[in-house]
Amino acid sequence: MMTQTSSTAAAELPLAGITVLDLGQVYQGPYAGFLLAQAGADVIKIEPPAGEPIRHRARVSPGAAVPFAMLNANKRAIALDLKAPEGVQILKDLAARADVLLENYAPGVMDRLGVGWEELRRINPRLVYASGTGFGLSGPDRDNLAMDITVQAASGMMSVTGFPDGPPVKAGPAVVDFLSGVHLYAGIVTALCQRARTGEGRLVEVAMLETVYPSLASNLAFVFDTGRAPPRTGNRHGAMAEAPYNVYPAADGHVAIIGVNEHHWTALLKAMGREDLIGDPRFDTAADRVRNMEETDRLVGDWTAAHTKAELAGILRRHKVPAAPVRDLVEVVNDPHMHERGMLEHVDHPEFGRVVLPSSPLRFHGAEPVVRQPSPRLSEHDAEILADLPGYGPDRIEALRARRVIGGRG
Repeated sequence: MMTQTSSTAAAELPLAGITVLDLGQVYQGPYAGFLLAQAGADVIKIEPPAGEPIRHRARVSPGAAVPFAMLNANKRAIALDLKAPEGVQILKDLAARADVLLENYAPGVMDRLGVGWEELRRINPRLVYASGTGFGLSGPDRDNLAMDITVQAASGMMSVTGFPDGPPVKAGPAVVDFLSGVHLYAGIVTALCQRARTGEGRLVEVAMLETVYPSLASNLAFVFDTGRAPPRTGNRHGAMAEAPYNVYPAADGHVAIIGVNEHHWTALLKAMGREDLIGDPRFDTAADRVRNMEETDRLVGDWTAAHTKAELAGILRRHKVPAAPVRDLVEVVNDPHMHERGMLEHVDHPEFGRVVLPSSPLRFHGAEPVVRQPSPRLSEHDAEILADLPGYGPDRIEALRARRVIGGRG
């Protein structure tokens, strides 16, 4: 097993002692690697000599590359030329001693480089090999190019996002990249559980397209009810099956309110001081409120517009109505709740200055969290990583660097 560089506290985490080779790029793969690192694994980020694409965003502006810092904390880094035979051999030598390799290249890329699943399983039958792609490793669409926005389009997500009188709209965040990154992490951990019983690794794959489908559950309900493609519903329920369910105006912004049962509706009427409407046939049941959705929304919106977001948050919280003010990202970055829980932290990063970085949403009670180490510089740990392998002494490492097999050229 390779040297673990994390803190003593990290040894108490579930994945302590697991070595991961992270060939992830952009968001999907690196986020899976980040979750593994935060769970205690020793994650070795393997990049091409020019570095992975997110590093390059610093040429646009320093802040544009901050996602690299977000997704690559607590990883070690080596820059490796996989187009050189010696670089391929180094990856094989690393894989022989690793527990997990993850990558999100297009299907076939790793095979063409000589480091695909079939080759690496021959070297290390215990290896869990995880592949994240856009459309999967098989099927007629296998070789379609995939980015978050294109998969949002192909998956149907974009068709149901936006307002009825407008064009399809992509989701603001990179939803598909992170949905699939979480699934990739889950597949890896599931395969490790099986390996603990059988001693054998396996190939795990996640297709971005397939991770989206379950999230469309409400919209699909419309299809099953009507046989027609669902409309874009703006901020209303995807199947138009809940009311109130919308974003309503406030005196200083907007607030989201949802009522999924009769208790929520009664509580909302009390919050609004409209107990006189309890039992009103226009709003008495969920079906009544959906049938009279325009009137329901008008009633709620007229009330919310007279109050500030803070006032509404307080009133609705006291009455136990599911609601939240619509916050901008400056507010979210400075959220006291997430800072107190340690999810967000102000960090003086050596490359990006003072930024707010996230921890893992996964909490392992009884174990101390990993002590944050900043995202590595390109090629930062080349010598340290190779020194763990037999036959890679200082002279050989320097010779590899001189031949530019290792080392960053970004």
